[in-house]
Amino acid sequence: MKNNPETLLVVDDDPGHRIMLITLLSEWGYQVQGAEDGATAVRLCHETPFDLVLMDIRMAGLNGIEALTQIKAWNPAIIVLIMTAWANTETAVSAMKAGAWDYLTKPLDFDELKMTIERALDHVALSSENQQLRDVLATHLQLQEGMVARSDAMRQVMNLVQAVAPSEATVLIGGESGTGKERIARLIHDNSPRRNGPFIAINCGALSETLLESELFGHVKGAFTGAEKARPGRFAAANKGTLFLDEIGEMPLPMQVKLLRVIQEREVQRLGEDQPQKIDVRLLAATNRDLQDRVATGEFRQDLWYRLNVVSITLPPLRERVEDIPLLADAFLTRFARRNGKQLKGFTPQAMDCMLKYRWPGNIRELENAVERAVVLAIGDYVGLQVLPPTLNPGDDQEPSPLVFDDMSLEEIEQAAIARMLEVTGGNKSEAARRLGITRKTLHQKISRGTGESGPGSSSA
Repeated sequence: MKNNPETLLVVDDDPGHRIMLITLLSEWGYQVQGAEDGATAVRLCHETPFDLVLMDIRMAGLNGIEALTQIKAWNPAIIVLIMTAWANTETAVSAMKAGAWDYLTKPLDFDELKMTIERALDHVALSSENQQLRDVLATHLQLQEGMVARSDAMRQVMNLVQAVAPSEATVLIGGESGTGKERIARLIHDNSPRRNGPFIAINCGALSETLLESELFGHVKGAFTGAEKARPGRFAAANKGTLFLDEIGEMPLPMQVKLLRVIQEREVQRLGEDQPQKIDVRLLAATNRDLQDRVATGEFRQDLWYRLNVVSITLPPLRERVEDIPLLADAFLTRFARRNGKQLKGFTPQAMDCMLKYRWPGNIRELENAVERAVVLAIGDYVGLQVLPPTLNPGDDQEPSPLVFDDMSLEEIEQAAIARMLEVTGGNKSEAARRLGITRKTLHQKISRGTGESGPGSSSA
């Protein structure tokens, strides 16, 4: 039994079927009520905050679609699953347009019913928790997309950001590559008095010493070969705002001397120009190196380290904040699904379990890329194990080996994935549909499209 069982409403004008479902769902640990028609269901939804409604579509009086419309008008957040013995495209479209989360075909497949209910409730719980965390963190912070933190380590980071953002203090942000150092820098800027000013970022490790000096300080026309016109430089561009120096540990020693002078004097001198210019810039810096070690080896100036390390924020690697993976993955899925015009409901349990167990050497950046790839290749309503990068899912005796998608159309990719899954499951269509994250009916429809058949296809286990 659940510690806090979700409350479900079963709506069906067939008393035998309704009582059977109430009994079954109660055995699964849910708190269940019943309604014999659509009008009663609407009334009960006004009286009780149900977590999910399981409703037949064909009922005397107020039918399922009409009841669904009224229930969603009263409470748009409620999950409604539609049951129908008369499944067709028109029925599905009508139900989805009215706000149904999904629809199930009678006679019900109880394994599919259980999985659909669990996924629906998990998805809404995750979205609710994500929003609650955002509400808590956003009390004093204007958060960016994907900035979620359930782990204690990231909550401590957010507390530091909240404390330091309103100040003018220089902040040194540490952490492995891909942990989100630039996002934290932007978060500090967005919540500072300089939020209306520019945020300028530069990667100090991506440029040679000469180019880095020109990029930071600017130059006049003719200052060096190729300087065909004057350029103000990043410091000048960031005036009244924030300059973010990424990978500061890679800055050459001669440039470190010049940067130290800029910090001390609050002025820059363009290459080829005699007079310095005053600047009003807040500095934020980031590194994936241990700067104290580099100071000890003479690769980084100690006086510059003192200047930069006024406040230090260290971001934990993703493997040490596993609690945040579902929230981050959900945020990335929402973004990439919208960008690619897909209606995805979440991750299959197997896919999420795989992501939770993976070590993520590339941290948040790797997770973001993995989710984007999975969204692009996803076939059904859910992101399954088979579309995650092979590095996450090396494969075992129960899962299909990675498919090669070179020079294949989207439809060919879909049919290849279905064929491989049917091969792995020994032709068991119910199991193949479960692993693909789609219903058995949807699987039949996709197989029929691939073979050119007009009928529902042959029956299989």
